[in-house]
Amino acid sequence: MPLTPGRTFRALRHRNFRLFFTGQGLSLIGTWLQQVAMGWLVYRLTGSAWLLGVVAFCANVGILLFGNLAGVVADRIDRRRGLLVTQSLMLVQAVVLALLVALGWIQTWHLIVLSLWLGTCTAFDLPLRQSMYVHFIADRGDLANAIALNSMLVNTARVVGPAVAGMLLALTSEAVCFALNAMSFLAVIVAILKMHWPTDLRPGVATGWWASWLEGARYVHGLKPVRALLVLVAALSWTISPYTSLMPVYAKDIFGGGPHTLGYLLSAAGFGALMSTAYLASRATVRGLGRIILYAAATSGFALTAFSYMRLYPLALVLMVFVGGGTILAAASANTILQTIVDDRLRGRVASFYTLAFLGVAPLGNLAAGALAGAFGAKFTFALNGIVAMLAAAWFRQRLPMVRDVLRPIYEELGVPRRARKAQR
Repeated sequence: MPLTPGRTFRALRHRNFRLFFTGQGLSLIGTWLQQVAMGWLVYRLTGSAWLLGVVAFCANVGILLFGNLAGVVADRIDRRRGLLVTQSLMLVQAVVLALLVALGWIQTWHLIVLSLWLGTCTAFDLPLRQSMYVHFIADRGDLANAIALNSMLVNTARVVGPAVAGMLLALTSEAVCFALNAMSFLAVIVAILKMHWPTDLRPGVATGWWASWLEGARYVHGLKPVRALLVLVAALSWTISPYTSLMPVYAKDIFGGGPHTLGYLLSAAGFGALMSTAYLASRATVRGLGRIILYAAATSGFALTAFSYMRLYPLALVLMVFVGGGTILAAASANTILQTIVDDRLRGRVASFYTLAFLGVAPLGNLAAGALAGAFGAKFTFALNGIVAMLAAAWFRQRLPMVRDVLRPIYEELGVPRRARKAQR
């Protein structure tokens, strides 16, 4: 499907979304600068694949522990104020990290503690941002496009950030990457302050916190398509996502390169993800995403398996395009479906379950991958994870007819448009 600028970028006509898009874009590049620099610093200091997995685990375990609580919080508090708090705390974390490295005081335990700090803040920040998409735009018909554009923005940063980080690490030090990440959070804070925030029309919450969480859990568990989508996203997060934390092993030991090699490998995955989300943004409707999710999940698993024993660097870059593209296409498509069908009253809680599946499961996958890589090597770990991802895609294929049948009347009730030529299931 050709990319038509008027349709692909239609959500940018909304002022709040334009501000969010700009500030978030700068911040995401900074986030990738820090993530790449963190991985390189850990491996430079320790030479341990296991510790790469531990630090990656700590960076996301907050989502696993607090993600569902954060969803309840997002549905009960002033979301603008909450975003300002989480973004400010993440800014402070980056400043502390930059100072420790610049002064030569950094130790492995510092990296673990600061990763836990970041992961906890992220756990509360993500449901707040996920639940605000509907308020960034004035026309609900542009919601799916706004979600896709945000995914495209995330993956543009995945291309630009690692490449820039690789160059900065080769020329300067990790401290520069951390300092630039700290500065990037200011862009989000300024954007939040300049937005015209609508009056919060959510009804007052009469139930307790536990009852609120149970309400969201019953919704997620009770709607079979939602359950199937989240299980598949969690499986991909466990199996495919660890490639980011273990990639320094490939860059340094297998391909014999340095920071720039690491940056190019991660940027190749980001390029694939960017192309995937550009395609999503160009779509006129959310209908038909089930089959796309199936193919994307299978492709990412196959590409990771092929990459695992690849020694030719150019072909490895091509395979990483399919690894990153398939994973993000599946996950972003699932999120688009969820954000389209969920009631605004439950939006924060459902977003937290998606975040838990996509990012909260990742630390467990990173920890397991680090342990496997330490015992059997990174090649074996990637091959095994790719095979498991393909099995998860086969599991989802059996449930795809059910997903279509249940979602069809929901789309009809919401007035979700069909394709111009042929109705999609």
